[in-house]
Amino acid sequence: MSGTTWNDLGIHEALIKELAKNGIAEPTSVQAETIPPMLAGLDVSARSQTGTGKTLAFLLPVLQLINTRSSAIQAVILSPTQELAMQIVRVAQTYAEPLGIRVQQLIGGAAMKRQVEKLKLKPQLVIGTPGRIHELLKNRKLKLSDVRHVVIDEADQVFQLGSTKEVEAVLFGMGKERQTAFFSATYPDIMARFEGRWMRRTERIQLTPEHRVSQTIQNYYIISDKRDKTDTARRLIRLLNPSSALLFLNDTNEIANWESKLSYEGFTVEMLYGDSDKQRRAATLERFRDGRCQILLATDVAARGLDIEGLPLVLQLDPAVDADHYVHRAGRTGRMGRNGTVITIVTPQELFIMEKFRKQLGVDLTERAMYRGELLSEEELREATKPKMERLSRENARTGNRDKKAEERSGKPSGERSGKPSGERSGKPAQASVSAKPARSEETASRTRSGSGAAPAPSKTSRSKDKPDAKPAKSKAVRKREAKDKGAPKWLKEKRQSASKQD
Repeated sequence: MSGTTWNDLGIHEALIKELAKNGIAEPTSVQAETIPPMLAGLDVSARSQTGTGKTLAFLLPVLQLINTRSSAIQAVILSPTQELAMQIVRVAQTYAEPLGIRVQQLIGGAAMKRQVEKLKLKPQLVIGTPGRIHELLKNRKLKLSDVRHVVIDEADQVFQLGSTKEVEAVLFGMGKERQTAFFSATYPDIMARFEGRWMRRTERIQLTPEHRVSQTIQNYYIISDKRDKTDTARRLIRLLNPSSALLFLNDTNEIANWESKLSYEGFTVEMLYGDSDKQRRAATLERFRDGRCQILLATDVAARGLDIEGLPLVLQLDPAVDADHYVHRAGRTGRMGRNGTVITIVTPQELFIMEKFRKQLGVDLTERAMYRGELLSEEELREATKPKMERLSRENARTGNRDKKAEERSGKPSGERSGKPSGERSGKPAQASVSAKPARSEETASRTRSGSGAAPAPSKTSRSKDKPDAKPAKSKAVRKREAKDKGAPKWLKEKRQSASKQD
């Protein structure tokens, strides 16, 4: 926390009461740094860690600056995803109600006709995605000429998602005398270009850039072959047994495959990705937040900026594409000073990525291994396996000592002694065995000459000693199934076996 109070920042009394009701006694550092310049009407570009309270940092001053006597749209907040926009809407409605401010969401995936009807209620604050707001503006269903405050949350993502032209068209539709604010956890080069184009009297706020990932988060990685990643993820979730876990993938095409595999292992799994419709995504998030779903599989775009209270674990099934994406993934846990864990499953060929993130982000990114129900570091693993290695070395030493003593008693190396036939050490048994061989061969020859098939069959005991019973030949279908199962994962083998039993 910052050590200042809401009164020191000039926040309205009604808003302070609502904050106290929600258990927020004092502002965070980013809120203390951002709110005063925004209340003064300056343009702001704020960069801070994820989970530090950026949403209230821009919402509180924007709500306070809105003129409640005017029915025009005075403020617009742009968000890169539907989920993040709806999250901001929920927070805005909570704090707008005491001030008598009307809030309207305009996001893609919802019925446009219904949104146009709700615009007739004269909202003063509009929150939405660039695509839908641009579409309504182009169709002349939305008027933004009276807008005096515009905020772009997760600005780096908004500009990188290919919606730059839409954002610029929306900004062109607003009044020139407006306040502009960019908020993000990362700061790519494109941000500086847009700052210079759309901002005046810019107040740049960058908090703790040397610790872009929260220091309350533990960052680990586990090495696994690509074909074993499913089994590694299963064992890891069973081991840690989190109340909920967010799993990140790079490839949307793989999300359904992972969902079926983890569901087969007995987990309650939901999917969150950009191609699913708005209602399904909203229902999925609601189930995950309520605890009805333990695992949420997501892509970077869909989960950007989500605030899931008390999320203990983020598991990256694929390493992030760059350091900025790692920051945003890690930021889903360890929010507002809480503890969290981020684990990345990497192949041996992807180890260099972990080293790169360690240097770029300055985080303690260490290797972990699962051993006997524990997640151990390299040193802990060596200590845990040390008694076993010592026991094996002692056994090898004892075996070597016995061989040495035997050699000293006999006066010959043990290898030489064992290499000679037993007949050379004791003559009579060797002679008996030699004489026995011709006898057996003569008997066999006589049976062959006689041509009779009535020779007495050898007893079961002798047959079992001479040659083991031949195994029954496998059918073609069995051989084909075994060849198909070779190298297949455990869950797939079990599924095929159960299917064959039903047949």
